[in-house]
Amino acid sequence: MKFFPMFLRMTGRDVVIIGGGETAAQKARLMLKTEARIVLAAPELEPELAALVAEGRVVQLAEEITAETAADVFANAALVFVCTEDEECDVRMAQIVRDAGALVNVVDRPDLCEANTPSLVDRDPLVVAIGTEGAAPVLARQIKTRLEEMLEPRLGELVALGGRLRDAVAKDVPREKRRAFWRWVYHDAPRNLYARGAEREAAERIKAAIAAGGAPGDAGRGAVALLPVGSPDPDLLTLRAVQRLQEADLIVCAEAEFAPMLELARRDAERVIVGQSHGTEGWLLSDQRQVVMQDYEKGARVVWLVPRRDAERAALGLPEDVERVPAVRV
Repeated sequence: MKFFPMFLRMTGRDVVIIGGGETAAQKARLMLKTEARIVLAAPELEPELAALVAEGRVVQLAEEITAETAADVFANAALVFVCTEDEECDVRMAQIVRDAGALVNVVDRPDLCEANTPSLVDRDPLVVAIGTEGAAPVLARQIKTRLEEMLEPRLGELVALGGRLRDAVAKDVPREKRRAFWRWVYHDAPRNLYARGAEREAAERIKAAIAAGGAPGDAGRGAVALLPVGSPDPDLLTLRAVQRLQEADLIVCAEAEFAPMLELARRDAERVIVGQSHGTEGWLLSDQRQVVMQDYEKGARVVWLVPRRDAERAALGLPEDVERVPAVRV
């Protein structure tokens, strides 16, 4: 990756937009969704921007920014957009911004950018960002359209409610039950209720579950997903296999060549890679099964990646409700 994706805190920070034309207006519309203080650095502004200044929603800096004044202008800047619509001026201003130590985005000049603005799917406070490092903006928009269809309009309101209730969950729901609780909130009845407009009923159910100490029907049981692997190529993983990897507390990888698939797993999941993890070089399927069962009995969600040829032997002694997940598309 040339650009590392990261969300920047905008509250109490400046976003400086250098330019006063239509391109600057486009960036201003985007930044008005944030809590940043927006500074328009241009002697003249197009009508939309002039109206924003008159309304007090943005601030205008009419004086030219120079190398001598840049440190003061950008001292509190989280991000600077350069869009003067004059190529030579853009290049010159980009250098001034970089010399001042601020993050710069030069519109339509990815070679001059220290930061890129992604395509956004906005369900505030849930925000999905899609970036291609400027290489394929049309593809980014196509992906954005697909995600807009997947994420219901009210989902952000449910996320905001969850955020407000996190302290209550931490107080009343035991730690070992919290992941199952949040899985229920965002995958089960509360999300379905929000999607069809029954926000009050969803909130009442969530609060009742908190008071009861966990999601309805949660007895602290674990789960085991057995993933028979025929090819180690992560690109061939089925959607269900990826979902199980994302949910897992523990992943046991029977062969080291399957390790690239773990790039699609939860980052904080515990991983045991036979042959790579310390002390596992001589492990048999029975040794792996013992680890799987130990965590399962503690209430963990466990994924076991095994070679397809060993799937039947691996399943012996696993719980009756073990889920056999087709791991690789054929």
